[in-house]
Amino acid sequence: MASSFLFLNSDAKILDLIRKGDDEGLVMLYEANRRPILSFVTRNNGSHDDAEDLLQEALIILWERVRTNRYEHNARLGTFIYATVKNLWLRRLARLRRESPADIEESTGHIESASALDIMVESEEARIVHEALDELGEPCKSLLVLFYWEEKTMEQIAAALNFANAQTAKSKKYQCKKALQKIVESRM
Repeated sequence: MASSFLFLNSDAKILDLIRKGDDEGLVMLYEANRRPILSFVTRNNGSHDDAEDLLQEALIILWERVRTNRYEHNARLGTFIYATVKNLWLRRLARLRRESPADIEESTGHIESASALDIMVESEEARIVHEALDELGEPCKSLLVLFYWEEKTMEQIAAALNFANAQTAKSKKYQCKKALQKIVESRM
């Protein structure tokens, strides 16, 4: 029987599929994340095969966490996959350097620094951000969640939060983001 539940975003649909044991959720995640993962790994001295292996490993990690109720949806699934691949790749590079330093040049390329979304995936920082969002209150909390996690447009946010227009929503988002940064910085 088909579900008539209307999903708010693709992450909710994918999580529902995984919880039901439907591999289609993994296929959707694989297709959505293949290019950014391939780009990251190859920019950081990996091969296409390395990228494929890491992506599959990250998908398995996510699958197991969701199926055992150990996954906390603190960020977009793509962010979780990217951060997981990044951590796995950095560990693999470190292990390779320890095992055969003569085979790996010291100037192997630049590993890109963590983005704000990557940092949020880490549990302590995520806890701080969630507490700061709660402290920030409404409408800022809803606005930032709609923009950064649900990837809504300013027009959609303006309609959802009853702002006059998209420009008002954009201005409010800027104010809310600055206020959130101030709270987070004071706690770190």
